[in-house]
Amino acid sequence: MERFDIISNNPPQTQQLGKNIGRLTLPGDILLLVGNLGAGKTCLTQGIAYGLDIDEYISSPSFVLIREFSGRLPLYHIDLYRLDLPEEIATLGLDDYLYGSGVCVIEWAEKGLNLMPSDFMLIRINYLDDIKRSFELEAKGTHYNKMLKELKAEKTYVPSNRHLNR
Repeated sequence: MERFDIISNNPPQTQQLGKNIGRLTLPGDILLLVGNLGAGKTCLTQGIAYGLDIDEYISSPSFVLIREFSGRLPLYHIDLYRLDLPEEIATLGLDDYLYGSGVCVIEWAEKGLNLMPSDFMLIRINYLDDIKRSFELEAKGTHYNKMLKELKAEKTYVPSNRHLNR
């Protein structure tokens, strides 16, 4: 399992991280986002969309649960915020998205972790101050380990020393 911790000093840096992730995605990729309200999940997703050559504005899908966008690969932007029970999530028909040919970005993913496939990238976002965030990227599976190694090679990020002893 590969892990990468970085700091974003502002929303443009968060979007750049997302764009770099989006450029590396392949059909069927699953990106699980975890963070408090306003942490930057949708901002990161906007960057992922840019990396997928999607020109549409990405907003939070909280009230519609799933939004689809067309680009180099389809983007399925899923938000589990309004769902509290695993049974509610299970009835969404997520398998069509999770095992499809697009890229799934799931906000509030902690609510449905037990329903996810075994391979994915988990991205935890934490507040550091009003605009600064820390990102903990954790790869589950060979493909995602490779993605993280490529992201680390970018060398355009501020490394986080927060979890050096893990």
